Formats: sequence, C-alpha cells, structure tokens
Amino acid sequence: MAKELRVSVRSVQRWRRSWQEGGRHTLHSKGSAARPKLNEALFAVLEQELAKGPVAHGWPDQTWTLARIKTLIGRRFHRTLTLSAIARMLRRHGWSHQVPARRALERDEDTVAGWVKETWPQAKGPRRRSAAGSSSRTKPASRWALPRFP
Repeated sequence: MAKELRVSVRSVQRWRRSWQEGGRHTLHSKGSAARPKLNEALFAVLEQELAKGPVAHGWPDQTWTLARIKTLIGRRFHRTLTLSAIARMLRRHGWSHQVPARRALERDEDTVAGWVKETWPQAKGPRRRSAAGSSSRTKPASRWALPRFP
C-alpha cells in the first residue's frame, strides 16, 4: 500500500492506527503543516505598504511586480519568500494579477520598432553555434530575461 501511495510504511501504519482508534473522520487533512511566513497582522502591514505605491519605496514607476514585493518584504519584515509563495499569499488574500486592457496612449510605435531592430540584437548578443562533434550533453549557456513591455 505504501508503495502505491508513494509514502513511507510508517505513514501507512500511523494512518491505520488513527483510523482504528477514531474512525474515518480522523483521516481528513488538517491543512498544511507549515505556518505562513507572514501572519495576518504582518500581511495587514504589507497591504498598507503596497497601498503607498512603488514610487514611495524607491521604484521609478507605479507597477508592483512579484520581485518588487519580494524586495519590500525583505526590507520591511526581514523575511525571504519565493515568488510563487508571494503569488499564492496575495491570491489567498484577494489580490489578483492585473494586465492593462490596452496599450498606453503615450506609446510611440516607431521608437519601439527602432529599439527592437537596433538595440535588442545588441543586448541579446549573437547565437552560439555548437562546434562540430560536440557532445549533446553539454550545458546550454544561461540567458538573461529582459523585462516584458506591455
């Protein structure tokens, strides 16, 4: 049974003993064993900080990103959370990912097109060609992701 469930034999024994002593309802999940990194009081403080906006915290624009929120949490609470944990925490508290419905009126398409043609290839760099006879098991070169533009 343990192999089918991919758990330890000890877990199956503990579940069986619990079932024998208390019945089926004792086997229901009691939730995550891990405590949240930010309790409700700290999350309320985080919401107040987020309401002030990114500019109040030193960023040049009014866009909250997960990376910025992670930095804010580190600065304010001296805690480290992963980006996915921050996203889950925000969703759990009713926050949602927002994307603009349309492009900014100030956007200059000619400037963007010029940037894509001239600046981006220089920032991206040339493609590496593999040498003849090189092993297919070699580690690929790491790549940097540039910010996405709305």
